[in-house]
Amino acid sequence: MSDEVHPDDCVPGTTALVLAGGGARAAYQVGVLKAIAELLPEPAVNPFPVICGTSAGAINALALASNAGDFANGIHRLNAVWANFRCNQVYRSDWPGVIAQAVRWTGANLLGIGRRTPTSLLDNRPLRHLLEKHLHFGRIEGALNQGHLRAVSVSAFGYQSAESVCFYQGHERIKPWSRHRRVGIQTQLGIDHMMASAAIPLLFMPVKLGREWFGDGAVRQRAPISPALHLGADRVLVIGLSDNLAESVDTGRRARKVGSVLPPTLAQMGGHLLNSTFVDNLESDLELLERMNRLASFMPEDARQHGKGLLPVEVMIIAPSEPLDLIAARHRRALPASLRTFLRGSGATRASGGSVLSYLLFEAEYCQELIALGYRDAIARREELQRFLGLLCAV
Repeated sequence: MSDEVHPDDCVPGTTALVLAGGGARAAYQVGVLKAIAELLPEPAVNPFPVICGTSAGAINALALASNAGDFANGIHRLNAVWANFRCNQVYRSDWPGVIAQAVRWTGANLLGIGRRTPTSLLDNRPLRHLLEKHLHFGRIEGALNQGHLRAVSVSAFGYQSAESVCFYQGHERIKPWSRHRRVGIQTQLGIDHMMASAAIPLLFMPVKLGREWFGDGAVRQRAPISPALHLGADRVLVIGLSDNLAESVDTGRRARKVGSVLPPTLAQMGGHLLNSTFVDNLESDLELLERMNRLASFMPEDARQHGKGLLPVEVMIIAPSEPLDLIAARHRRALPASLRTFLRGSGATRASGGSVLSYLLFEAEYCQELIALGYRDAIARREELQRFLGLLCAV
């Protein structure tokens, strides 16, 4: 390791943490955050003034924000929940619950019975009860007032307006924004914002906020990093949930994946749809940001120093070094028997259905392996992380 100093000019600007969505895949983020907590000097101070989350990443984001005053303890509590997850804590997986939900979904969507009541393939009310028990949203305001946090946001998709809405809470008045199908609204965040952001279409029930129904924030979120920049960040750490990001960062290109010559199963098609929702927009946004940074590098130095024109945004990406769908396929037998039966016809319980399982497998064995993978990936880039967070600088 090179010599280390801690001069004032090594302290970064406003660093944002962007937590992508992806259902059970978000356990990977906990492993990365564990490694970051170990790198911080004691007592650990929240190194991310701006925290932005989408879908399951929104759950992790608000958990961090509510514990910003004690970052290490917040990570410890987050790890305790994810490492001991069971599917029945997220959605009903007992036989009566699965059958009743399937009957309600069929009646509403195929027979038109009770269409005014929102329904979904899975009943995720257990997740609401779990979050209400473990998260204390009132602490977010305290963290903002004490200077441990500048702003925190979660994104959701409005079904009526077809807009990606960023709900954010900040210490001071932050100007709302409005772009094409992207808006920012300042509010006091609560359980409904989190549940709306994590409501995967068809799988989980939408949530009504005000006069509009909202679902998973990853839907049509064309610029996942944009909320962090609107909230004042000039440096962004992205914890992604796709090995595609790791491949593109390490090699600049993606390996061509050759699949089976058999017709795709419903689970395989569903997996591609989920990936296009949770992964593709983030990849596109990172590519666009890279182009903008290249363009900003051509700006005159004096213009950049005075904040004129484009300003570069430093971005660091940590993403899985192993395919999460293959890890999920190894743990597919951990899925409750009722869900295995319910999903067997779609092909989700086969090895080829690992992509869908990687989003739904809220089981300790799978989550613990993702946490361990995230920890290893972050530790492998220990020195890069330390420099990015301003913990050390090379002489």
